Amino acid sequence: MDVQRAKAIYDSKEMISVHLDGEPVWIEHVDAGNGMATVQVGSRPTNTHTVGVERLEEQGS
Repeated sequence: MDVQRAKAIYDSKEMISVHLDGEPVWIEHVDAGNGMATVQVGSRPTNTHTVGVERLEEQGS
């Protein structure tokens, strides 16, 4: 995924399925300048990771 798509998903009011290493995630923040995103893994709000947006995969596209 690229930074622009990650931002579009983050800004979208629709629910768009995104996975990181096969796990469903919610995008919580996109750092466009560094190409990074902070994501919540699964339904655990305390389980967050900051990863390169290229590691994120949009599902169903």
